[in-house]
Amino acid sequence: MDSNDYNEIIETITADPSAPVDVSALSAEEVAGVEAHRAEMRALDETISRALSIDVPELAMPELTDIDTEDEDVVHMPVGNKRRFSTPAWIGIAASIAIAAVLGVRFLDEPTVYPSLAAEVVAHLDHEPRALTVTSTPVAERSLINVVSKSGAEIDGDVGLITYAKSCVINGKTVPHLVIQGKLGPITLLLMPDERVDGAVPLTGKSINGVILPVGAGSIAIIGEREENLSEIEQRVADSVTWSI
Repeated sequence: MDSNDYNEIIETITADPSAPVDVSALSAEEVAGVEAHRAEMRALDETISRALSIDVPELAMPELTDIDTEDEDVVHMPVGNKRRFSTPAWIGIAASIAIAAVLGVRFLDEPTVYPSLAAEVVAHLDHEPRALTVTSTPVAERSLINVVSKSGAEIDGDVGLITYAKSCVINGKTVPHLVIQGKLGPITLLLMPDERVDGAVPLTGKSINGVILPVGAGSIAIIGEREENLSEIEQRVADSVTWSI
């Protein structure tokens, strides 16, 4: 399915999480993305709804008492015209503050600054957990071509079974995020035509191992399971990817 159509579905759900959408032409990965976004928007709606339901007690101003004096310079204040702030007004103020806090966290966060390209690549894996699914179903060819070509990359069929393809942002640039299936589990590939590295940069984590390889004027990040042997895959990927820019 064309990425513009996919984005239109996402925008529809953002506006109305209960809106029906046609996902028949989407890949399995795109359908999963749609449902994940719908769940997130519903959760946000529930948070806002709870904020609007804040029970704020009525705030009453103290009554003014009569002033008993014969001093002609004293002005007698009228008694009995009590002023109160209405409950709806205070609920509106409290709800507005709560909603602003919720939306502020969601939309106004400052972008995270990483100490290195390697650190950002490793951190990025946490943002796409659904990509790491063991499957034998290839990603839709149209989705793959769209994701890869718009980044200025080209990839041939020798790279292996590609089961996930999505455009992601690394170091402020949109790059293809692909997944192929290894012997021990899914292997993440990030094609970065604008990120030059002087040599291989190792990537390590609690349960992963990987490397950023220099390829032409750019680089490719390859990350797999901790015990996955990536040496053969590294060469195959490097031979299968070229830059068209």
